[in-house]
Amino acid sequence: MICLVRRVVPQADGGFIVETSIGTWSCEQVVIATGGYDTPIEPSYAKSISPEIFQMHSVDYRNVDQFPEGGVLIVGTGQSGVQLMEDFTRAGRDVHLAVGPAPRSPRKYRGRDATDWLYDAGHYDITIATHPDPVKALTQTNHYMSGRDGGKEIDLRRFHLDHGVELYGSLADMNGTCVRFLPDLAKNLDDADRSYVGIRSQIDAYIAREGIDAPEEPSFEKVWAPEEERTDFDLAEAGITSVLWAIGFRPDYSWIEADVFDTRGKPVFDRGVTAQPGLHFIGLGWLNTWGSGRFLGIEEDSRYLAGQIAEQFALSARQAS
Repeated sequence: MICLVRRVVPQADGGFIVETSIGTWSCEQVVIATGGYDTPIEPSYAKSISPEIFQMHSVDYRNVDQFPEGGVLIVGTGQSGVQLMEDFTRAGRDVHLAVGPAPRSPRKYRGRDATDWLYDAGHYDITIATHPDPVKALTQTNHYMSGRDGGKEIDLRRFHLDHGVELYGSLADMNGTCVRFLPDLAKNLDDADRSYVGIRSQIDAYIAREGIDAPEEPSFEKVWAPEEERTDFDLAEAGITSVLWAIGFRPDYSWIEADVFDTRGKPVFDRGVTAQPGLHFIGLGWLNTWGSGRFLGIEEDSRYLAGQIAEQFALSARQAS
């Protein structure tokens, strides 16, 4: 049976009322484990696009056959955007890509998955409290790569050369069939490569420090760079019949009636423990470490949060006695 939670309401004397689709419950502790990807993001100007242009958000994407014939403009270069780009290129479709500021990462490097190297080097032990740039950690889009064919990196420059993907800067506005981009394509590509090279350098340093025998790889070189920035054109004239939004999601915690959110609607906590006694969060990125929003860190976070819950139960019992 599916149970929909409609409200979580703190009580003045402690505990919570939880209203659901199958009844109302009361409890002393609540753990919110719903994640932060609730509401698909589409810009306001999506409503100004000509009805002749088909639109879809990545949340509804299943396969290329959902789209009409013609070119597609994919907006966003996080993991979803670049992986969907590859789907369309493999299907032989004309692909146009609005390149945002997302960083990229090597997938396999010097004989191993880059994540394995970083794990061994202790990179994922860094906590948000000790991170050298916590604001960047909390706001940066995930590095893009692919799990297809056993896992591989994505170089947008090479996709332009090898598959004819047309690259533009960040999408700025759309009206009717007219589209406008920011002149930041070169910068976004360079920033993504800087992240890519930085991760390789971090792995190189760990291999050298530990004296590990690992195969060498050639230095990174740009295979292409834009000679000019194309900032506006007409979708219909370019043969583009579809727009695929891949610019992420926003959390929706409107059903939680507790004063534990910042001005942007994001929960405020210390390792998942909020200022509201008994209300906790888990499974969010950088709850404590990079792995907190992934399987990598869930065990450590769960153990810590279970301990905090037990302490609050014990405190409540002592106060009641």
